[in-house]
Amino acid sequence: MSDKDITVAGTNISSVKSLNSQSGMSYNEAKAFIARTTGGHGTKKYSTTDVGKVRREIQGKK
Repeated sequence: MSDKDITVAGTNISSVKSLNSQSGMSYNEAKAFIARTTGGHGTKKYSTTDVGKVRREIQGKK
């Protein structure tokens, strides 16, 4: 381990990075997951819905 791996405060940077990689979803991954699974306002960019297909299905049921 080199001096570059330890901060002035004594934190082991390699250890922190390793623990972070094992901690689960990132903030942005969590936002995308919540948007996909719960709907909500401003979530269109996370949607996988084919709007045209939904419209055609609705119009076909009339």
